[in-house]
Amino acid sequence: MERIGSYTRKTKETDIALTICLDGKGNNKIDTGIAFFDHMLDGFARHGLFDLEVNVKGDWEVDCHHTVEDTGIVLGLAIASALGDKSGIKRYGSFILPMDETLALCAVDLSGRPYLNYQAGFTCDRIGGLDTEMVKDFFYAVSYSAAMNLHLKILEPGNNHHMAEALFKAFGKALDAATMEEPRMKEVWSTKGSL
Repeated sequence: MERIGSYTRKTKETDIALTICLDGKGNNKIDTGIAFFDHMLDGFARHGLFDLEVNVKGDWEVDCHHTVEDTGIVLGLAIASALGDKSGIKRYGSFILPMDETLALCAVDLSGRPYLNYQAGFTCDRIGGLDTEMVKDFFYAVSYSAAMNLHLKILEPGNNHHMAEALFKAFGKALDAATMEEPRMKEVWSTKGSL
């Protein structure tokens, strides 16, 4: 049975509908109104093999902040919904991803304890229509709304586009590994008995 999570969220700033299938093939349909952000979410979905549908109407006339942060909140909630009680999953996942001169690390623990450790020094303020400071805010929102421990680090910096893309793709790969089913484990993988 496919693990699918859907979530909608409407505020005065954004109107978001999102569905993720953790057992997909990387197919996606993404429209956030921010082309570079769409590109990043596409990389996340394709390399995590998640089927992802995202539709966002945001207050882009203000800036990209509400659109990016709120999309992170909704994505995290949809991931949590798709995982259910997390029985039988590997729980941990990590990936080191090279992208030309850039090297990014991502490690995930679907622990139920939200935390973000983020180290990425961008050298420009914007990439396309995305403020680079919003990359951190996006991952913060995902980690807290999904209740995951998330570490992201640029090990070798370089082109800012490559750095952002490497982070999103590494996150997809690490999350895919963490959400995979472990055939030897039927219950939740924790000494506490719950996550």
